[in-house]
Amino acid sequence: MPFAKLPDAQLFYQWDGPESAPVLVLSNSLGTTYCMWEPQVAALSKDFRVLRYDMRGHGQSGVTPGPYTIEKLASDALHLLDALDVERAAFCGLSMGGMIGMQLGATAAARFHKIVLCNTAAKIGTPDVWNARITAVQQGGMKAVAGGVIERWLTAGYRASHPRDTSEVLAMLEGADPAGYVACCAAVRDMDYREQLHRVQVPTLVVTGAHDPATPPADGRFLAEHIRGAKYAELPAAHLSNIEAREDFNRELLAFLKSQGAHG
Repeated sequence: MPFAKLPDAQLFYQWDGPESAPVLVLSNSLGTTYCMWEPQVAALSKDFRVLRYDMRGHGQSGVTPGPYTIEKLASDALHLLDALDVERAAFCGLSMGGMIGMQLGATAAARFHKIVLCNTAAKIGTPDVWNARITAVQQGGMKAVAGGVIERWLTAGYRASHPRDTSEVLAMLEGADPAGYVACCAAVRDMDYREQLHRVQVPTLVVTGAHDPATPPADGRFLAEHIRGAKYAELPAAHLSNIEAREDFNRELLAFLKSQGAHG
């Protein structure tokens, strides 16, 4: 299996698409694996060399002692690109992956052609909410929170009409490593980028879900208003817009990535 060795961990990664195509990195949400991007692979890999990976604490990647920080997780993404000899790429992250994208856009702009921030916010939730979730997982494992999380991730209508997709996402969440999940909860809890969004110096698209209770459209509009020149798209979905509104998501993503300047 393909693993990239980082200074203190190893990351699992997966390539799709032509080797000669521009690289597009996909960064997953808290509690998922690289598999969450499966609805995008066929559409994106026609024009891009798609790089998916399990972030630290998730999937097949290493689980190092927590707590983690968004800065650490962003550094991991850069180490991954270095290990794979990728000088520049486009980046698309959802939820926690979007927070990583903000950090990269502000601190490593030269490495990225474009950045897409999906279903995310400059600050997500309150410390009390995150601390309660951390305690619940520490005491009861992932099943203690998975049911509530899935209700925020996918609308009731989608869950009812797509039971297979829902069960696959739920299995991913329930299968997450509790220690890695808790360490990443701390990273999300401790990030507040509301006063730093002006530092993002990469062309940016913000994608939101009209029915997202975790990072509602107001959060996405805030990002778009405070990142210079950012574009905004709102999709008929809850938190996992890439799954629930996959066709719309793929269309918006490709239109932005392939627009002028997408490849540097």
